[in-house]
Amino acid sequence: MANAALFIATVLIWGTTWIAIAMQVGPVPVLVSVFYRFAVAAVILVAILAVMRRLKLPALRDQPFILAQALCLFSLNFICFYNAAASIPSGLISVIFSLATIYNAVNARLFFGDRITGRTLLAAALGATGLLLLFGQDVVVDFDMGTLKGIGLAALGTLFFSLGNMASRRNSAAGISPLTANAWGMTYGAIILLFLIAVTKTPIVAPPDITYLAALIYLAAIGSVIGFTTYLMLVSRIGSSRAAYATVLFPIVALSLSTVFEGYHWSGLGLIGLALTLLGNVVIFARPLARRPQADAGLSAS
Repeated sequence: MANAALFIATVLIWGTTWIAIAMQVGPVPVLVSVFYRFAVAAVILVAILAVMRRLKLPALRDQPFILAQALCLFSLNFICFYNAAASIPSGLISVIFSLATIYNAVNARLFFGDRITGRTLLAAALGATGLLLLFGQDVVVDFDMGTLKGIGLAALGTLFFSLGNMASRRNSAAGISPLTANAWGMTYGAIILLFLIAVTKTPIVAPPDITYLAALIYLAAIGSVIGFTTYLMLVSRIGSSRAAYATVLFPIVALSLSTVFEGYHWSGLGLIGLALTLLGNVVIFARPLARRPQADAGLSAS
């Protein structure tokens, strides 16, 4: 029951964050927007843990993996996603992000030796075909460089997210709770972003209006503090591959909001593409059919 509650909360929260990200694209530079988000989130989470007397500093041997989680989950990935939101609708970014299920399967093989099955390859083929149908008109027919850039950035951001999942999986296995890893990861992420702002001499622009501020508060408090905690608790409970199944349902929420607020228009090929992309994610988690006892007996006898 607890896993189901965590799953539903993650889907509802992260399915709505994409439209909030789109609301922040504009006069405030991307680096600054992402910094605001994780600086506020870090302050909230660290304060909560301090009040609860559960704020612990991970051991020195764990620090490189906390830093890896910070880079991949709380800075670099969102730099990609925020920039992608300037080129393609937020709902379509969520479709690309749903391929995290496939990224995680491959990375789990590379980092933890998990087996890659034929089902994973089929899921990847379905996902790639679905994305081609979704974006083919813009990229192949009209050759829209903006769309191509948005796709590339969203795919790169999803790769960073998946690598962050691997770091989180390692941290959970080392006994570090998701709340502790998130608190320090978001803190490190904010420091990394502030460093990048200084190095690139990016101007720090104040939140321009109430819409931006509301989106920032939602993304920091709900999307980051609560959303990442529920998701990484799932990772620690059921594994990175199965937890990533939540991303399959994000596009349904995100594309609905994109249609209403961003005026996203559906085409027949787009609907087929979405269906194939989601099917690819479902395939990777479908349970194999149990063999009938009669068949098993026959095989044993032979």
